[in-house]
Amino acid sequence: MNLSYWEYKTWLSNIDFTIVGSGIVGLNCALYLKKQFPKAKVLVLERGLLPQGASTKNAGFACFGSISEILSDLRKHSEDEVLQLVKKRWEGVQLLRENIGDKEMDFQSYGGHEVFLKEQENLYEHCLDSLEKVNALLKPVFKADTFQVHPNSFGFRGIQENYISSPFEGQINTGKMMKTLLEKVQNSGVTILNAIGVDSYVENEGHVTIKTDHFEFRTNKLFIATNGFASQLITETVKPARAQVLITKPIENLTIKGTFHLDEGYYYFRNIDDRILFGGGRNLDFRGEETTSFGETTLIQDRLEKILRTIILPNTPFEIDQRWSGIMGMGKQKKPIVKQLSNQVYCGVRMGGMGIAIGSLIGKELANLAK
Repeated sequence: MNLSYWEYKTWLSNIDFTIVGSGIVGLNCALYLKKQFPKAKVLVLERGLLPQGASTKNAGFACFGSISEILSDLRKHSEDEVLQLVKKRWEGVQLLRENIGDKEMDFQSYGGHEVFLKEQENLYEHCLDSLEKVNALLKPVFKADTFQVHPNSFGFRGIQENYISSPFEGQINTGKMMKTLLEKVQNSGVTILNAIGVDSYVENEGHVTIKTDHFEFRTNKLFIATNGFASQLITETVKPARAQVLITKPIENLTIKGTFHLDEGYYYFRNIDDRILFGGGRNLDFRGEETTSFGETTLIQDRLEKILRTIILPNTPFEIDQRWSGIMGMGKQKKPIVKQLSNQVYCGVRMGGMGIAIGSLIGKELANLAK
């Protein structure tokens, strides 16, 4: 596509910083770059009509990991590494609340609960036995017990007698959060161009040439914040992981409130607008869900509906209203990758399914690399 003189001069000339990806990380990176360099020309490129990937397609959990997830992390990381991971997630949620405002994203502190299936007795007992140890480990972050035993007050069927819950977990309205963040970034003077996919880039002396699916241009510095799509542009170890979600139509007299984790976090559900939003199931087909293609599969959607019908809402009729999917960025390590790749190229990727919790903080850290 040939741009006019006016188009190029107005939007694509003298660019100081270009960010690829307008999700939570990319927008926060833009915001903090503008704070550090008020006179800089900052451009954000987004391949979707709306922020794509996971930032507008997630379940809206302001969480830091259920007890079984943390115990799983302790098998692969040191205690200090796990502590630092949880600390970063907690601080990221507080930064998000500070930047956006609780009212603007409908932040609610209903608490979070891990629910254990009847057949998961060994896992349940292991989590109960580890409660004191995990609470002691995380005491420096929360200054109180992170997890506690909670009775099955919502009437789920086919589960262990109690949940293991945390009063520190919250939920947000993802759409409102991203809309407010977009407005804040645009009001700061950052330019956002949607429906522009970045095909490749070449680093030159003093600048980076970016080739998109519509045009080429130069920028002084380039920031990659594409998370699940990172492998399309950089060689860092980030694998895509599709997350499938569904939501019911409104349910009369719905009493379920909170965020819920099931089957070591591979399933998750919550209340929103008198509905149940339910997602997960990629453990049914890890290989098939390691994709950058959006879409839903019968295997996973049928399992989500079955769990809804038999465990979550066993005595309540419901209808499915919508289904969708998002693309997360995963790796063998839970720690996000925030680094300088070369003289003028940086990345902030691999959120590990914790984008809401850590995205704001990672965006800030990514911007700070430009100092």
